[in-house]
Amino acid sequence: MEKTKQKEQMGGILGLIERVGNKIPDITILFIGAFVLVCVISAVLSQISFDYVHPATGKQITINNMLSGKELVTLMSKMVTNYANFPPLTMVIVATLGIGIADGSGYINTGLKKILSVTPKFLITPVVIFAGMVSHLGPDTGYVIIIPIAAYMFYATGKHPLSGVAASFAGIAGAFSANYTPSAIDPVIQGFTQSAAQIIDPTYQVNVLCNYFYALGSTFLVIASCWWVTEHVVEPWLWKTYPLPDDLDLGNENNTDITPRENRAFIIATGVLILMIVGLFAALYPQDSLLRAPNGEIASFQAPIMQSIVAVIFIFAAVVGLVYGVLCGKFKSPKDVTKAMEEITKTLVQMVVFYFFAAQFLYAFGASNIGVLLAVSGAEFLKSLALPPQITIFGIIVFVGLLNLIITSASAKWAILAPIFVPMLMAVGIAPELTQAAYRVSDSAVNVVTPMFAFYPLIILYCQKYVKEAGIGTLSSMMLPYTITLLVTLTFMLYFFWWFDIPLGFQADYVYPRRM
Repeated sequence: MEKTKQKEQMGGILGLIERVGNKIPDITILFIGAFVLVCVISAVLSQISFDYVHPATGKQITINNMLSGKELVTLMSKMVTNYANFPPLTMVIVATLGIGIADGSGYINTGLKKILSVTPKFLITPVVIFAGMVSHLGPDTGYVIIIPIAAYMFYATGKHPLSGVAASFAGIAGAFSANYTPSAIDPVIQGFTQSAAQIIDPTYQVNVLCNYFYALGSTFLVIASCWWVTEHVVEPWLWKTYPLPDDLDLGNENNTDITPRENRAFIIATGVLILMIVGLFAALYPQDSLLRAPNGEIASFQAPIMQSIVAVIFIFAAVVGLVYGVLCGKFKSPKDVTKAMEEITKTLVQMVVFYFFAAQFLYAFGASNIGVLLAVSGAEFLKSLALPPQITIFGIIVFVGLLNLIITSASAKWAILAPIFVPMLMAVGIAPELTQAAYRVSDSAVNVVTPMFAFYPLIILYCQKYVKEAGIGTLSSMMLPYTITLLVTLTFMLYFFWWFDIPLGFQADYVYPRRM
């Protein structure tokens, strides 16, 4: 009885968030409003003198008036390049073109049918969360590949497809701190941490895998907790709030039969995929491989392979799709191939429009220095409290979580915060590796619940395929339980490691100077 009452209360909270959230304007209008608001606030704050000093430049922080003639002219001159250089835009479009060939040929659909035929229904949720974690090998590609596949896997097995979206989203964005393998973002975060640490100690080195043991250890608890949330909180609420229509049309995705010709084509196409993967690993093996960074590292953004992840996805998906499409008779002419790419790009129209305004907002937010002011002032407040290290680290987790509601880029936030937090905490005996781990906790958990996240409009499109009225509130409300769960789980694991003095990763310590 008590459990039923608690579920009803949780359903009521999620319902309230969903109703309020769906009253928020369209996400494109939201960012237009945010852009205007930043410009107006910058005009007001530019008249105020602040005593804060930028840790990177050593100069006093001043707010630039984005409504001044000079800044407006600069904005106009950079408007096109802001949009063209917006990272998710080209990445999603290029990857989607390749996936469009694989999807249009029917290869992905056939692969899903085969996976569903061997995966027990009760294991689909943890498998989806696990797949989301592993997708970090290719930065941000999981949003394009894993989420729509997860939605259909859930739907085909009688589960609510939006719970598949939620579980996979939690695995990809929410489990940023919990992973089985190193990811491409690790060297970026490590680089900022090391540079910040050298402000205090010029000889200090930070290992790129300084948080790996913590990330690996957290995976098991994260999968278990997100699995529980999906099955006992989110999915029951979704069935109650968004029952699926009986006439839901997903094209030929409802057909679960695989013909002998499709089966033969799938086996051959999959064989080609395996050969390409083996060939890629063989090319990566030599220490002086052209695909590695100059220092021989693979998991570095300087490595050509990491810079070519999207291109690799495009080529692999396109080749496999072509082989399958030709062999099964779906592609009879080159026109069929281009048509498959054209069809899938129709789903990106809303995102392409949104990204234009999101790019201008992010430019204004950065150019105005409002983001730097928020970060520095918040950090200075924490510093003035002079709290015990355990409470200070918790304060950073909370602060980053709040900041992540408006600045979702992990590298952008850490570029601002690392020169502040890392030296500040080193001065009170807290190691840079621990500060970095604390930062990644809340950067993981809050991404899934903020509509400012760059991939939110794309994920909403996936939801609308099954529930046409789905909006910002729908996605935020169904992801809130994951945010709470991930914050609790990842924070608990960090303090668990800390309490028992389990190394966070390679060459990592909890105190500065190092004890080793």
